[in-house]
Amino acid sequence: MKRFFLTTISLVLFACGNNAQNKTVTKPEIANADPVEVPSENGLEKAYFASGCFWCVEAVYESVKGVKESISGYSGGHTKNPTYEQSNTGRTGHAESVEIIYNPEVVSFETLVRVYFGSQNPTQVNGQGPDHGSQYRSIIFYQNEEQRKTIEKVKAEVAKNYDKPIAAEILPFQKFWVAEDYHQDYEKNHPENPYIRNVSIPRINKFKQKFPELLKEDAH
Repeated sequence: MKRFFLTTISLVLFACGNNAQNKTVTKPEIANADPVEVPSENGLEKAYFASGCFWCVEAVYESVKGVKESISGYSGGHTKNPTYEQSNTGRTGHAESVEIIYNPEVVSFETLVRVYFGSQNPTQVNGQGPDHGSQYRSIIFYQNEEQRKTIEKVKAEVAKNYDKPIAAEILPFQKFWVAEDYHQDYEKNHPENPYIRNVSIPRINKFKQKFPELLKEDAH
């Protein structure tokens, strides 16, 4: 389970996990690799994003029209079959990530990228909110040249609204490792969790206020 240090009531102490080193750990052979393209299945496609705690990111995307499922896991690193405990050290190279299964006839990849930038602080390096460390760094994964160009275009547009540089790495997708079962649908299954109440839900609500036109009718 996630660890919480409740020595004060400050929200900064509610963290998705332990802190690790604050430097990018992406190995050159991963950054420079050819992207792996995931084939569509039954008309559905997959996209991959990392943006802090996967509990938050999973819940954000599951509220978007056209997204069938959002799965928490690990990507961007060099360690095979990573566990949560290993990822949480910041030494696997992986970031907490999500696999988005979506209908491209309802929601485009570009819209998913806009959701990505619009649901976080895109200038925060190696983390989001109270979560710090390379395992919480922001990454957008591309599977082909068209996706890379789309990401670069949206990133350039977003950058105009900020004085600080956009922190997200843009990496060729290699592999997604599904996280442990207890991490899946965590925000939905554990609304009483202090982190969910004080970090995840406010982040989700902020996103919903910003993009009401993208929300499913039953988005909670």
